[in-house]
Amino acid sequence: MKKFIILALTVFLFYGCTLDNKHKNITLVTNSWIGYSPLFYANEKGDLKKLGIKLIVSGSLGEASDIYSVGKADMVSGTQHEYFWLKETTKDIYPFMLLDKSYGGDMILSNKNIRELKNSKKIYAYLEVNSVNNEILHYFLKKFSIKMNKITFINKNQIKIQELRANPQKPVIIATYNPYDIVLKKHGFKVLASTRDSSGLVVVDGLFAKIKILKSDKKIVLELKKVLDSSIDAIRKNPKKSYKLISGYLENISYKDFLNSLKKIKWINKPPKKLLSKLKKMGYSERYIIR
Repeated sequence: MKKFIILALTVFLFYGCTLDNKHKNITLVTNSWIGYSPLFYANEKGDLKKLGIKLIVSGSLGEASDIYSVGKADMVSGTQHEYFWLKETTKDIYPFMLLDKSYGGDMILSNKNIRELKNSKKIYAYLEVNSVNNEILHYFLKKFSIKMNKITFINKNQIKIQELRANPQKPVIIATYNPYDIVLKKHGFKVLASTRDSSGLVVVDGLFAKIKILKSDKKIVLELKKVLDSSIDAIRKNPKKSYKLISGYLENISYKDFLNSLKKIKWINKPPKKLLSKLKKMGYSERYIIR
């Protein structure tokens, strides 16, 4: 009888641990962008861990996509640009939650004005080539009729790009996003254009996942949506408390810069039908998006 009890207890503990931990292997990769603050907040509060989700913070949008593309992550954050690229390269990816719409958070910086850039024989363009930076840069060049043949493209992640200093002898344009623009402005660069003043350029951020996760771990995905909705509400209601919790993920920017950064996005975690319709026309799948 005693042996039976011990055996039963062992079986219970084994299967109990298996059931409790069978989903605790979901990896979500992201990067330091103000629109991903809800992820950082949820991670610091321990909510992601409770769902069995491990958060990886990479140095750039492109790096996050690369980590997902080689199978090192089950979920990834990104803009529609990264989604379309991953859709072509990995096939197995669907958006399941929208987070934010850029409202000045993505931008073009330069040490020259438009007239000076047009008159320059050579311009050095710094960007993450395999990201929405590429789309924003080309939009800018077309908008201001700056010839492509004078551009030298330099592919770097934002951590490296923010080390640049404005050299008056070297015409430079930078495709970047918040919070990396804060340091670059201190280094002498100025904003020439952004998603706030470019009505023809829509940049939305969301979460994407493998179809297996969306189907077999649907309960976790739905809980993640609730957690992130709650995190967004917390950031809105108490930005100071939120700042103290997540500033380390955002290059340790000041509280003032944090508040200014939040003004450069619009939360779309509960997207209106009009936005979903617009994204659908762009080829953005809404099949699994949780509203």
